[in-house]
Amino acid sequence: MNALPLMLGVLCVIAIGYRYYSAFIATKVLVLDDARQTPAHRLYDGHNYFPTNKWVLFGHHFAAITGAGPLIGPVLATQFGFLPGLLWLVVGVVLAGAVHDFIILFASVRSNGKSLAEIAKKEISPVAGITAAVAILFIVIIALAGLGLAVVNALRESAWGTFTIATTIPIALFMGLYMYRFRKGKIREATVIGVIALIAAVVLGKLVPGSPLGPWFTLSKNEITVCIALYGLAASILPVWMLLCPRDYLSSFMKLGTIAFLILGVFVVHPDLKMPAFSQFVDGGGPIIPGKLFPFVFITIACGAISGFHALVGSGTTPKMISLESHIRPIGYGAMLMEGVVGVTSLIAASALYPGDYFAINVDPEKFSQLGMSVVNLPGLEREVGEVVTGRPGGAVSLAVGMAQIFTAIPGMKGLMSYWYHFAIMFEALFILTTIDTGTRVARFLVQEFFGKFYKPMERTDWMPGTIVSSVLVVAGWSYFIFTGNISTIWPMFGIANQLLAAIALCVGTTFIVNMGRARLAWVTLLPLSFVSTTTLTAGYKSITDNFMPLARNLDPSVSFQGKLNVVLTIIMMTCMVIILLDSMLKWRKAFFSEKPGGVPVTG
Repeated sequence: MNALPLMLGVLCVIAIGYRYYSAFIATKVLVLDDARQTPAHRLYDGHNYFPTNKWVLFGHHFAAITGAGPLIGPVLATQFGFLPGLLWLVVGVVLAGAVHDFIILFASVRSNGKSLAEIAKKEISPVAGITAAVAILFIVIIALAGLGLAVVNALRESAWGTFTIATTIPIALFMGLYMYRFRKGKIREATVIGVIALIAAVVLGKLVPGSPLGPWFTLSKNEITVCIALYGLAASILPVWMLLCPRDYLSSFMKLGTIAFLILGVFVVHPDLKMPAFSQFVDGGGPIIPGKLFPFVFITIACGAISGFHALVGSGTTPKMISLESHIRPIGYGAMLMEGVVGVTSLIAASALYPGDYFAINVDPEKFSQLGMSVVNLPGLEREVGEVVTGRPGGAVSLAVGMAQIFTAIPGMKGLMSYWYHFAIMFEALFILTTIDTGTRVARFLVQEFFGKFYKPMERTDWMPGTIVSSVLVVAGWSYFIFTGNISTIWPMFGIANQLLAAIALCVGTTFIVNMGRARLAWVTLLPLSFVSTTTLTAGYKSITDNFMPLARNLDPSVSFQGKLNVVLTIIMMTCMVIILLDSMLKWRKAFFSEKPGGVPVTG
């Protein structure tokens, strides 16, 4: 199967979805009104509430929501073949993911920029608000562990990759100081310096493995985990302008530019998809993701089709900067469609590998030897890349190899495989580290808010002791899962957590539409809610019974404890979702069966 017609078809479907379906939601369901003053104007403070140019805010929002999920999830789901993941990415992003982001961003704008938990409290009940806050905290920590593990597996024993990623931290710090201290407002100058420095880091990184610096950057899994934990801690504690903002800013250029170049590569090279439409693992027994095609393909794809993590951004910084309500459509719905495109390109890059090469990279050598498969191009690819990529699970390495294979097939790029591979690794790590630093900071705020109920100073985000203690707790939480888990246990749990949060957000969005007096149009969120909640709760149950419980019965105490912990956390998250769903249904029942459905329209 050639990738070119697939890519053309995907782009057409996404364009049609934006043109017609998002217009229907904007005009008939939400009724966006530019005459209505947004919180950015009404509550303007020059700091958090600040009217922002539509396209500038689109860039910020896209950089904030697009983490490693659309890169790693589709790659891992390729285990089932390319077709199931492709269909869910396209259909899911148009009818579920983009709707989810659109509705939550609108709800937050109409609620003075309040968080998802606060909207749940206001629209559903105080119980729903507390439950949502608990669920969010658990889900963020598990999500960070799943994303962090992908970086760890990509960088372990890779001096070139580790050096390149390590240099991005001082580059970001320098850019922060340059833009906000040395040359205030000179963003273009800082951008040019940052991009040149990033390219230099990739090129110079090739010299590191054979140099005296080589041993310093050739790190084990645990050593890489410690380094990422220290980075997350620093990004959570340091002022936001110093490290977090410049890294996000740089990464947005890298994200959009690299994906655009990859799409161009598909149009020029039009690679054949070596992976079959459906693999032999659709009925279970897969070596990467345990379980059958249904329901595990949906939680494995995760962010590329629908992501609960986006609800935190859509009810966080973005609603406080919306200048006009009409901007919510391109930013809320449009940015998620772009993430769907990222997911599709990732799936195509992974599917361009021969199945034997794909599985040899993504499973341990011992497990691969039991599959009865043979590698095809992998030995040659390893020689061109300049390092061993066999047995590097997590999706990041196979995606980097797939991307590099497409890039080097472009005329004039032959012989640059090693550079493209390490560029792709840096590109992926920038995606993931952006999510880790932002997610750690968000979780730190939640921890401070919780402990602030018992000790008032803790809720002050500018109180350094509270900032440090809460940051350490969060980093320790997600680091523990990376130290003790693997991709087969962490990624399904991350997928379940993320999709459960999406279901919670869709509950909140549905209730918001009902409370606006438009209960008859609430099907736009009820349909994706029904599907996402069903598949995710089923996946949660099957993960507990088929994956986590066997670990809990393991004779090794550490493995047993990990299995039991996974069981407990999954049950807690599923229970939170069910509580909010039942609580929401009580609100819907009153609206659907009362003489005057819907209640009082929201006034903001």
